[in-house]
Amino acid sequence: MKFIAIIPARYASTRFPGKPLVDMRGKTMIQRVYEQVSSCLSSVYVATDDDRIYRAVEAFGGRAVMTSAEHRSGTDRCREAYERIGGGEDVVINIQGDEPFIQPRQIEDIMACFDDADTQIATLVKPFTEADGEAALFNPNSPKVVLNSRNEAMYFSRSVIPYLRGCDAGQWLSHHTFYKHIGMYAYRADVLAEITRLPQSSLEKAESLEQLRWLQNGYRIKVGITTQETIGIDTPDDLERALLFLDSLAKK
Repeated sequence: MKFIAIIPARYASTRFPGKPLVDMRGKTMIQRVYEQVSSCLSSVYVATDDDRIYRAVEAFGGRAVMTSAEHRSGTDRCREAYERIGGGEDVVINIQGDEPFIQPRQIEDIMACFDDADTQIATLVKPFTEADGEAALFNPNSPKVVLNSRNEAMYFSRSVIPYLRGCDAGQWLSHHTFYKHIGMYAYRADVLAEITRLPQSSLEKAESLEQLRWLQNGYRIKVGITTQETIGIDTPDDLERALLFLDSLAKK
C-alpha cells in the first residue's frame, strides 16, 4: 500500500497570522513539521495558498504545491493537492502544519489502521490520564472521542463524553478512560474525493468538527491509540510553551 503525506499550511490565521513561518530556534515551524514527517515517509508535500510559504518550503529543500485560497478546511486542501501531485497512492495522510513535534511512531500508528482492508478513514486518539487533570478533560478546544468495540469512532464532541452519572466530575478520570482526539487524519484516496463533496452537516455545524460530517453520512473512522502527546500551536502563547519544550529536548 502506498501512502502520501500532505501538510496543509495557510498564512492567514485569526489567532496567529503567519504561523507556519514563525522561527523555532533557527527553523520555521513548517520546516520542523516537514522534517518530522519525512523521517518516516518519502512522499511528503506542503499544500498552501500563500507564495511566502511555498518559497520557504522550497528554500529548505522541501516540496510544496499551491492550492486555492477558498478551501474551508485542511481536508479540502489535501484533496486538491492530491489531485495535482498524487502518483496513484492508496492513502492520503493529512498532517497539521502546526504540529512540529509529531512523532514518526504516531504516523506509523495511523498507517497501521489500513492493515484492515475495510478502513475508509483513520485518525488517532490519546487516553487522558489523571495527571492531565480535570481542566484538560473539560477543555472544549480538546475534542473527545467515544470508540466502539472495533476501535471505530462513534462520536466526537467538545463536551466530555460519556457523561458519568452518579459520579463527581472531579473523579471521572479515575473511573473511566476518556480519549482525546489527535487531529491527524488519513483517507483512502477515493474516500477523500467523496467526503469533500459532502455539504456541511447539522452535527458538524453544531460542534464545529468536520469529522462529524463524515460520520453523519455513514463513513467509518478507524481509530489508532497512541500514548504520545503532541503540542499543537494555535496562539503565540502556545509557541512560547513549544519553544521551552524544544529547549528541554536540546538539553537531553
